[in-house]
Amino acid sequence: MTTLTFLGATGQVTGSCYLLETGSNRLLLDCGLFQGSKATEQQNEADFSFDPARLDAVVLSHAHLDHCGRLPKLVKEGFKGTVFLTEASFSLLELMLIDAVHLQMRDIEWENKQRLRAGKELLEPLYELDHVEALLKLRQPIAYGEEKEILNGLTVSFHEAGHILGSSIVRLRIKDDEVKTLVSSGDLGNPNSPLLRDPAVLTEADVLLLESTYGDRDHKPLENTLDELRETLAEAAASGGNVIIPAFAVGRTQDLIYWLGKIQRQGGLPQQHIYLDSPMAISASEIYAANTKLFNIDDPEFTKIAPQGWQAWLNGLIYSETVEESMAVNRITGGAIIIAGSGMCNGGRIRHHLKYNLWRRNAHIIIAGFQAEGTLGRMLVDGKRKYLKILGSEIHVAAKIHTLGALSAHADQSQLLKWASNFKSPKPRLYLIHGEKTAALSLQTCFKRTGWKANIPTAGERIRF
Repeated sequence: MTTLTFLGATGQVTGSCYLLETGSNRLLLDCGLFQGSKATEQQNEADFSFDPARLDAVVLSHAHLDHCGRLPKLVKEGFKGTVFLTEASFSLLELMLIDAVHLQMRDIEWENKQRLRAGKELLEPLYELDHVEALLKLRQPIAYGEEKEILNGLTVSFHEAGHILGSSIVRLRIKDDEVKTLVSSGDLGNPNSPLLRDPAVLTEADVLLLESTYGDRDHKPLENTLDELRETLAEAAASGGNVIIPAFAVGRTQDLIYWLGKIQRQGGLPQQHIYLDSPMAISASEIYAANTKLFNIDDPEFTKIAPQGWQAWLNGLIYSETVEESMAVNRITGGAIIIAGSGMCNGGRIRHHLKYNLWRRNAHIIIAGFQAEGTLGRMLVDGKRKYLKILGSEIHVAAKIHTLGALSAHADQSQLLKWASNFKSPKPRLYLIHGEKTAALSLQTCFKRTGWKANIPTAGERIRF
């Protein structure tokens, strides 16, 4: 008997984690961080509901932290199996986890200084650098489309998901009394991605896990969104203000650089200086540039220039790596585009740029990605607060906030339905994951109209197949 237990990203977007148990194997599909409000992030401290030392393997869909961020915690608690992932994810995972542990240790150090002065109990980090280094030694890459037996009676294959570089739709074949197939969409990409190939079409499964991040809406038409981006850039230039763009270091940043370069070639980019103020995004961009073979070929001009690097594509792109360089960018009062992480504004250098620009009436903040509940970015999108506390200061929200949904790296409702429609009858048992409750419920209703029952699992729920 094979069972699957839903341990994360149920009723919420972050914390992807699913335990697959067969007669002889125990495998984890993703092991991501919970991100968002303080209460949400406290879930990261909880003990695993299984013994990591008894896990045989982990299959990783892609290298975003909400899918990979707790992997070192597995090692800390005894995991010694293999982590199977795509070839591009091999490099990105190292980048993401080393950055994550350094940020975590820095934040813990600052918090413990305050606690020491107040006589409070000191905090322990979720994991440390040696756990990350041990985890990275367990990686084993598999090429897209290759079917590989990773455990006795269990094979895996990765298929292009089009979300970020190396992202995959995961197909697991389990040979028990008979062969059963589990397909997980991972984070399914937006077919409008300017860089990556469209998500692969799969047609057969017994069980299907489908993300539902944007299950309750469709993105704006891409051309409308690009028009809005051009107008925002022109308005900011006319008023003399900065354009601040929170962006995920992996995926969103590279898409933004592509579109800004495209607009520049069309004569619609008045700003002459574009600062990429994120060491991790700079490193990720270099990994992207080294993997142009995984890009689509929709834009022949970009295809020709891409191997030369991003600064060859976008004139005026300036890499800001050191703390001193970042502080210098903070002193720029207008005329610049500043791209920084984190993408949901809940950490990183973007908070400093918001602190120095959010109160300026001529500044423009462009939100170009999903913002989870409880994050600073979500507060900006919802627009319910006139003042926000950022880095210990209360900041008046006077800048214009723009939400550009069509630049999302996630498929929208219609795109999710279209991708899933490729599965042949009899349709697989369908479970909607990786979405807030309203999004999952809306997508469930859409499937119901087609005669396909979509289940919404709860945390800890176990199914058999």
